Amino acid sequence: MVMVWKGNAPEDQPRSGQRSMEWVIPLPCSPLTAPTCPLEEEPSSGSGTQQRRATGPATRMSMMRTRTPVLREEVARFLSFYCKSPAPLEPENVVVLNGCASLFSALATVLCEVEEAFLIPAPYYGAITQHVYLYGNVRLVYVYLDSEVTGLDTRPFQLTVEKLEMALQGANSEGVKVRGLILINPQNPLGDIYSPGELLDYLEFAKRHELHVMVDEIYMLSVFEESARYRSVLSLERLPDPQRTHVMWATSKDFGMSGLRFGTLYSENRDVATAVASLCRYHSLSGLVQYQMAQLLRDHDWINQVYLPENHARLKAAHAYVSGELKALGIPFLGRGAGLFIWVDLRKYLPEATFEEEMLLWHCFLDNKVMLSSGKTFGCKEPGWFRLVFSDKAPWLSVGMQRVRQVLEGKSQLAEDPPSRQIQEPRGQHRMEES
Repeated sequence: MVMVWKGNAPEDQPRSGQRSMEWVIPLPCSPLTAPTCPLEEEPSSGSGTQQRRATGPATRMSMMRTRTPVLREEVARFLSFYCKSPAPLEPENVVVLNGCASLFSALATVLCEVEEAFLIPAPYYGAITQHVYLYGNVRLVYVYLDSEVTGLDTRPFQLTVEKLEMALQGANSEGVKVRGLILINPQNPLGDIYSPGELLDYLEFAKRHELHVMVDEIYMLSVFEESARYRSVLSLERLPDPQRTHVMWATSKDFGMSGLRFGTLYSENRDVATAVASLCRYHSLSGLVQYQMAQLLRDHDWINQVYLPENHARLKAAHAYVSGELKALGIPFLGRGAGLFIWVDLRKYLPEATFEEEMLLWHCFLDNKVMLSSGKTFGCKEPGWFRLVFSDKAPWLSVGMQRVRQVLEGKSQLAEDPPSRQIQEPRGQHRMEES
C-alpha cells in the first residue's frame, strides 16, 4: 500500500519556473490485513521470567513496533555480512531503537544501579556522559590516555590492559562500583582502530572482572584507508564472554542519516535484549522509518558497488586535503584513515598548558567562523588537542582551512614543543603526522 502525495494546498503550489513534486510514501499495512508488513509481530513467548515481564500488556505495542521481525532479520543479515561474523547472526538477538544515544541510555539503565559506573578510555565522545546519566544516574570512570610514545610498538593515546586495570583499581578504592567497559571502534575522536588482538585483550580483562562490554561500532563503514585493517568485534572467532558483550551500530555516521534516528543493538544475552526493548515506548521507530531502513539494509549491491566506493573516495580525498594543509602549517596530528575527523595537536599555540588557554584558542576559531571541538569536551587530560571534522565538500574545506590558518598565524607560539614530540615515533599507520 502506498500514499501518493501532491502539494495541492495554495501554499504548496509551485512558484514560477518550478515543477510540482509528487511523493510516493510506502505505508505499513495493518497486521490484521497484511501478515508480512513490517509492523507484524506478536511478542515472543520465551520461558524466562524476565522476558515474560517485559512483554506484558503495557509494552506489547511498543515491542511490536521496535522488535519487528522483518527489520530485525535485515539487520541480522546486514551485520553478518559487513561485520564478517563467522556464523550468521540471530535476528532474535537484535534490538532496534531510535539511535545509539537511546541505546546507551537504555543499556546503562538495564545494566547498572544508580551511581554505578562504566570504564571508558578518554578522550572519548563526550555526549556519552549525558546518555548514560539520563535515566539511571550512571557515571563514567575515565581510563586516561596520553600522547606520549614510549617505544617502537606503541602509539599515541594507546589503550592497554594495564591502564584499564589501574582505572578499575582507582574506582574500587573510591568505592565506585564498575559494571562495564565502553569501547568505541573506530574510536571517536582519535580515529584509532583496535586490532583483533587488542580487542581480545580488552574482552578478557572484562571477563576476569565480570564486566559488561558495550562496543560502539558506529563508524565501522567509514574506514576509508585500505591499510587501516578494521575488524568488528562480531568478526572474532570467539568472544570470551558473549553474554556480557553488547554491540551497537547506527546509520547516522556511515550513511549520514542522523535525522532518521536508527540504531541497533546485538546481544546474545536475551534478558538484556528484552529489557532494553521494553524501554522502546520512549525510543521506538515509526513504521515508515522501519520500512525505509529494511529497504536500505537489504540493498547490498547498491551499498557495495555505488555508495561505499563513492563515500570512501570522498572521505579519502577530503582527508588528504586537510592533512596536507596541516602539514604545510607544521601541525602534528593523528591520521588513522577512519572516521570523519582528525585529532589535531595545537599545544604549541597555547602560551600556557591549561584548559583556560585551550578555551581562549577555541574562541579565536569561533570568532573567525570556524568550529573545532576542544579536547576538554572529550575528556582529554592534555590541553591543546582539537577534533577537526573533514567530511565536507572541497570548497567549504578550503574556506575552513583558510580560517584555521589565519587564526594560527595570528597566534604567537609562546609555548615550547611538548617533550613527547622528541620521543621515537611508532612505525606504520599509527605515527604522529608532522611536516
